[in-house]
Amino acid sequence: MNSASHYDVAIIGAGMSGLAAGIRLAHFGKRVCIFERHNAVGGLNSFYSLAGRKYDVGLHAMTNYVRPGVKGTPLTKLLRQLRIERDEFALCEQKQSRVAFGPRGEVSLRFTNDFAVLESEVARQFPKQADGFRTLVAAVKTYDDVSLDAVPVSAREVVRRHITDPLLEDMIFCPVMYYGSAQEHDMEFGQFVIMFKALYLEGFARPLEGVRLILRVLLEKYRAAGGERRMKCGVQKIVTREGRATALLLDSGDEITADHVISSIGAPETAALTDSSLVTRHSSPPAPGRLSFVETITVLSTQPSDLGWGDDTIVFFNDSPRFDYAQPEGQVDIRSGVICFPNNFAYPAGEALDDGFLRVTCMANYDRWANLPEETYQADKARWFAEVQRSARRFLPAVADDTLAKATVTTDMFTPRTITKFTGHLQGAIYGAPVKNRQGRTALPNLYLCGTDQGFLGIVGAMLSGISMANYHILQKQG
Repeated sequence: MNSASHYDVAIIGAGMSGLAAGIRLAHFGKRVCIFERHNAVGGLNSFYSLAGRKYDVGLHAMTNYVRPGVKGTPLTKLLRQLRIERDEFALCEQKQSRVAFGPRGEVSLRFTNDFAVLESEVARQFPKQADGFRTLVAAVKTYDDVSLDAVPVSAREVVRRHITDPLLEDMIFCPVMYYGSAQEHDMEFGQFVIMFKALYLEGFARPLEGVRLILRVLLEKYRAAGGERRMKCGVQKIVTREGRATALLLDSGDEITADHVISSIGAPETAALTDSSLVTRHSSPPAPGRLSFVETITVLSTQPSDLGWGDDTIVFFNDSPRFDYAQPEGQVDIRSGVICFPNNFAYPAGEALDDGFLRVTCMANYDRWANLPEETYQADKARWFAEVQRSARRFLPAVADDTLAKATVTTDMFTPRTITKFTGHLQGAIYGAPVKNRQGRTALPNLYLCGTDQGFLGIVGAMLSGISMANYHILQKQG
């Protein structure tokens, strides 16, 4: 345990954004410490061990992937700002992904890290929309999505200026919403642009080791720069005096003072730690998000390709006439979701994951899970595991039930209750509050937000959020 009682900057939460902010500040000589309530770093993108096997949490793929030599993108900016060599992340590209709509995915759009593939798919499936799609892409490319002063605009409204077919509109929105939207039914256009670029114009990649490698690199950079961290050391309260955040009261009862505080745990969660409601630039207390998820994890004794599931890296599916991205009435909405095969990336020749994995994510209602008796909770998990898997398999090449059962080594599942327990996110809201705070300002002049409620999305976006807030609020203002 570190024993210092004062820091230039105290950071709440050791997720991707908190770690990135810490690295950036430590590089410039700031005495910085990260305080994390749990015993593992990564927050919403971490891993856990169960019966000797390690499972990724959150990470299906790193978005924003570009190949070596491509400059001026979020990934290259991230690597430069954190002084990370590209090879340290050991990123391997996706094979291909799909958006599949219809009861069994009758309408499908393939996409890869080559944007021309998606362009050709749109032209093939929606020939009358091809020109509109191109003008939408042009609008996305010219929009300044990193502006901290952008005026919110409805993404649905903007997209409908270019796309007139509701099916294509929903197929475009499905992946970008599932991978980043905290808002139901619609998105702010700047958020849409971030995710459109991240998924379609750039792409997916993953290290063979998954999120553990990313976290290990970040921790090594943070440690080498002189940053400190305190694990299993949560923050009970942000102490304010004379209108400023002056100290953190820790769960242990100790009090740590700091000149600046950066919180990566979310706007409403940060507000709950202050003496009064945290007021954003919107002049109202931040409301928790309503969007949460369940995810089923099936561990296989064989590679997915041996079952005929080797072509797709990620499949975004929807079986209904319209895509309904909203908190479901019941416990889980199995009409749509995301299927991920971590095995199906282009790993180096001769290298592969030891186990096969099938991960399926669907929207869920936190309130329907939060207060169940343990016996009911476990029974509902088992019931919904089967339902989620049954729904997702409609969008994959057929595999007999007994064949899949024989290949299944073990399974696990997380629910909205799991999310809140291990991340502290209110309502199990993975993507945080629906209204983002791009400048990261709060009612206290030296307390700032980074991470999901600041508004840069995805894993790369989370790290860029930490970097941007450290630069904007602390480093730039102090020369």
